[in-house]
Amino acid sequence: MKRKVSIMIICQRLARILVILFCAAVALGAEDLTLEGQWVLVPQAGTEIDLYGALTVEIARNDGGLTLIRTFGGGRGFKDALTLKTGGVANLVPVLDRVFPTNVFMGLSMPVGSERTIKAFWDDPASPLRLDETCDVLGSQGKAPLRSQHVFRAGPSPDLMTYTITRSTRETPISYVLKRKGSREACFMALDDQWTIGEGLEKQAFLISLQGLANRDAAKLYFVYPKSWDFNYTPPVLDYYRDKKYYTFRRLSTPEQALQTFKESVRGYVVWDRNVRTSLIVAFTIAGLEQAVVVDESLIPMMAANGLVEKEDLRGKLTGWSDARIYQWAYDRYGDRCSRDFIIWLGGEHGRIMKPGVADWGMMNHAFFSDLSTKPADKEEYDLADRILDRMNPLSMVMGWHSYKKDQERDHVRLVSSHGLRVEGLHTLPNLSFSHHVAATPGFVYRNHHNIGPGKTAVPQDKVYISCIQTDGMGLGAWHEPGRGEIPYAWEVIMNYSWLAPAMMEYFYSTATPNDYFVGALGGPGYVYPKAVPKNKLPGLIAKAREMMDLLDLRVFEIMDYSEGATTEGNTELTEEVAGAFYSGMPGAIGFINGYAPSFTFAVRDKRPLISYDYYLSPSRTEEEAVADLHELAAVNARRPYFLLVHVREYSNVKRVKSIIDKLGPGFELAPLDVFVKMAGEAPTFQERFLKKR
Repeated sequence: MKRKVSIMIICQRLARILVILFCAAVALGAEDLTLEGQWVLVPQAGTEIDLYGALTVEIARNDGGLTLIRTFGGGRGFKDALTLKTGGVANLVPVLDRVFPTNVFMGLSMPVGSERTIKAFWDDPASPLRLDETCDVLGSQGKAPLRSQHVFRAGPSPDLMTYTITRSTRETPISYVLKRKGSREACFMALDDQWTIGEGLEKQAFLISLQGLANRDAAKLYFVYPKSWDFNYTPPVLDYYRDKKYYTFRRLSTPEQALQTFKESVRGYVVWDRNVRTSLIVAFTIAGLEQAVVVDESLIPMMAANGLVEKEDLRGKLTGWSDARIYQWAYDRYGDRCSRDFIIWLGGEHGRIMKPGVADWGMMNHAFFSDLSTKPADKEEYDLADRILDRMNPLSMVMGWHSYKKDQERDHVRLVSSHGLRVEGLHTLPNLSFSHHVAATPGFVYRNHHNIGPGKTAVPQDKVYISCIQTDGMGLGAWHEPGRGEIPYAWEVIMNYSWLAPAMMEYFYSTATPNDYFVGALGGPGYVYPKAVPKNKLPGLIAKAREMMDLLDLRVFEIMDYSEGATTEGNTELTEEVAGAFYSGMPGAIGFINGYAPSFTFAVRDKRPLISYDYYLSPSRTEEEAVADLHELAAVNARRPYFLLVHVREYSNVKRVKSIIDKLGPGFELAPLDVFVKMAGEAPTFQERFLKKR
């Protein structure tokens, strides 16, 4: 993935609003941390409960005391209902059942007819509830005394609680995690690999539109995409949400079942025309505004059977129209109702194929959808795209991706950047409407795996130092492929995940190894070509990027600018003015990276280098050829140390990269990126080069 008030005033206002909202959220969170209510076990998050497998807890306060009901199991189960006085009063509870519920597979039983003595301590609804219990228990050798402490503690989120049991006879405590009844419950569904009109796209488009409605207020519907999908993380992230975020998922199998499950979220349907592909893109716009699903004619009977009303029928309306005319009609009719903060380019594949993975997010945010060409030669579509982008708010997100048929990535990002906006791709971005609602763990702090402390230096030797950065972020390519963690390796961070999908960002940070190093990307707070940004808007974009750098503990920032040409024959260099804007706007950065394929801008300011890539590792290059390439670069750049920065296409995995590095022989050393950057700042052997504008 290659990615009218002053902006600074807008940023300041937004910052103040965010502070107010954060403080309010903290206060609300503290108020909501109460134990009262009904709770259900998260089985995968704590000690196993033999046989019963399930636990529900009900807690209520009453005058001078509390009611506590623990129910182990379901139809076959055990209930322990207690009404207790608090404040340390000794409550005597008769033993009526021999079952020892937490460990029924141990040879222990309760002596029926005896008594349990329980002292309860609970200051207020938000404080922990503690029960000190003494009783006898029967083992094979007879009766033995047992002291237990039960602690119920709310948090870390208002819908979570921990329950810990410490026993005098047990070396380690028993610990359970419970969630409020009805919370963190969702459905998931596996999508088929069918994205062609007339061969399955109809069902997929319907389901993704339904997801945008189901997830409007909470995370309710998650899709597992096929193995061939660009973003290959949907299966492990589902496991992460279940195991670490305590979601309970129910599997859905058919579109009918999905509609029945989420029908209350749907107010109607929009019919698109299978003979006019662009009508589906327009249908997503209308459906988001009308809280409707998108269907073709084959799915209308299912809508009627569920009592849903038609909101718009596009069949025959757009026949013979150009895309420019269609989108002008759609914008004239619906544009004023659409978001000014998000807009979706539903491009990518073309013809009879469409992969609308990001459509759920666009619908959820009432976004306008298009795949307008941003190539200047396509004047009618380009001019309309230009006018629409000009109406967006400062720093707005242009999400999705350009059409592979109509224009080039560089056309798309250049036009967006010229309005001071930012791109976040791709069109295949999955489950964002779900992930947006999943919060990071309260108190979670993003920690990068730095190899050199602030203010420290690294002195290079007479070697060739290599450092490797993976292209296109952590969500694409090699994160789940073989070799990660075996060598020092850097990854471009999709920084907007910090607020678009905070738990997703936590997932990557929490699964990173000490050898995984994160880099800020790409050109701004998202994908931006800084040379194309108006001079008065660039500082605001850099300031926003710096905020995310600070939040995500990033110290190296990457720039890529194809606004003046393609990968090799184009001009991908930076001017001294643009480089200076990043140096002054990111004082905490230890250095900057430039390019995608090899680029030619190099500089050092205050021992902070700006280094361009010297090598691009193509996925089709054999290991032997890559080794020969790197040896030749080292021969041409004979002065030591030589700093050789490698960009690895996401289709290569880390194991392949390691194999290439291992073949280089003596005189080469693979360095962690932050050490590499620090050494280059201390002993730069590259010549300063900037783009000179005529």
